[in-house]
Order: sequence, then structure tokens, then C-alpha cells
Amino acid sequence: MQQAITELGVQDQVEIEWQPFELNPDMPPEGENLREHSARKYGSTPESSARFRQEMSQRGNDVDFSFDYFDSMKIVNTRQAHILLEYAKDFNLQTALKLRLFSAFFTEHKDISDRNVLAQEIAAVGLDVNAAMSRLESDSAFSDVQEKETQWHHLGVSSVPTVVINKTTGISGAQPVEAFKEFIAAELQIS
Repeated sequence: MQQAITELGVQDQVEIEWQPFELNPDMPPEGENLREHSARKYGSTPESSARFRQEMSQRGNDVDFSFDYFDSMKIVNTRQAHILLEYAKDFNLQTALKLRLFSAFFTEHKDISDRNVLAQEIAAVGLDVNAAMSRLESDSAFSDVQEKETQWHHLGVSSVPTVVINKTTGISGAQPVEAFKEFIAAELQIS
């Protein structure tokens, strides 16, 4: 998406804001093996799961991002990460933290449900670790994230990534750059 924005030259017309959305809000603290999760939740076969991982890895390579799927990779609960992303928004560091968390999880094999890992990633983007981590003890921060997730569900969002422009039109899935360019150009009425 960022590459599409840059290629279209519309950086001054687009403001990116990450919204909390959990595909697995009831994921237990210990997480679940990625392959087992895909089979259970989506009915994926080992072959279709491998094909998906290969396609995602290629799409990542196309935009200089490394998806490094590994045998013991787990899907983890991301509620705390979403609370911290809301905190980072207050300091204009939400995208920096989101990208750091993506790298930590998909490239560096880190458990982003682990508070120690979250503290490291908060520090890596230059946020106050103590202030950020205190948000994880806030019932209102937890409720705020839950409420926003519910709003997106009610608007029909059911997958990630989903990119929404002006809270009206969306595109779902890991799309190639050209698809994002077409979507953004149509929504911004660029010819």
C-alpha cells in the first residue's frame, strides 16, 4: 500500500491510521501452531497452507519484506499489541510500531504477545516504555480497543489486511501494488 501511495504521488492526500482488529480475539495465552490453526479455522490442507505461505513470502519479497514462516510458528493473542498501537498513535509513531511488530513476528520469530518483547519493540521506536506498558493495566484502554474492533466487525470487516478509505470503501487481502494503486486512484478520483 505504501508503495502504491508513493508511486501515485498522493502522500499529501493520505493519512494512514491503523485500527485494532483481531482475527482471533479468544486466542489463549500460549497461542496455537500456525498450521494447526489454519486447518482448524479455515479447513486448510497442508498443501494449501504451504502454498499460501509461499505466496505471502513472494508478495513480501516484492516490497522488501521478509515473511519467514517456520515449523513451530504460532498464532498469538495480539490484544496487548493493539493497545500499545493505540498509545503509539498519540505520538505519531503508530506506523513505526506496527511495522516493528510485523518484523518482530514475521521475520525475527518473536512472540508479540510477550510483554518483554512488546517493551523491547516500544523502546525500539522511541516510546517511553513505562508509560506505554502502563496502558496494558488500563481497563479503559482495553475497552477502547474492544469497542473499536466491534465497530469494524459491524461495518463488515472480517479479514486482515483490510484497507478502508474515509470509512466508506475497502479492499481486503494482501493485494499487489497495482491493485492498491487502482483502489486508491479510484477512491481519490485520480485519473
